Amino acid sequence: MVCIVDDDASVRKSLLNLLRSVGYRAQVYASGEAFLAEADLADIACLLLDLRMPGLSGIEVMRALLGRPRQFPVICMSAHWDEAALAETGHYRAFECLCKPFDEELLLAALDRALHRQH
Repeated sequence: MVCIVDDDASVRKSLLNLLRSVGYRAQVYASGEAFLAEADLADIACLLLDLRMPGLSGIEVMRALLGRPRQFPVICMSAHWDEAALAETGHYRAFECLCKPFDEELLLAALDRALHRQH
């Protein structure tokens, strides 16, 4: 199961359609709060996480996951990267960081690496 957390409905829909079209099971969440409240963490193979969202940010979601058993990689997505954001995602062990908008092949390659744990 690949979980997608993004506040933009069009991003959620396009990523869901892409992942399903190549055979992944996927679930979408419109907020970090919804993801943390509803997701079955034991069933997650990878998390695609937007960094800038109303409510809990992607960084805050990763911080919340530190206190829970987590065995899945996190791929962070944002249109607004800076050194501080990159440093924080590294601190919380993000597997990879993608700059929106990104090419579908780039995302699928990152997802493949994450699922096989190859940087």
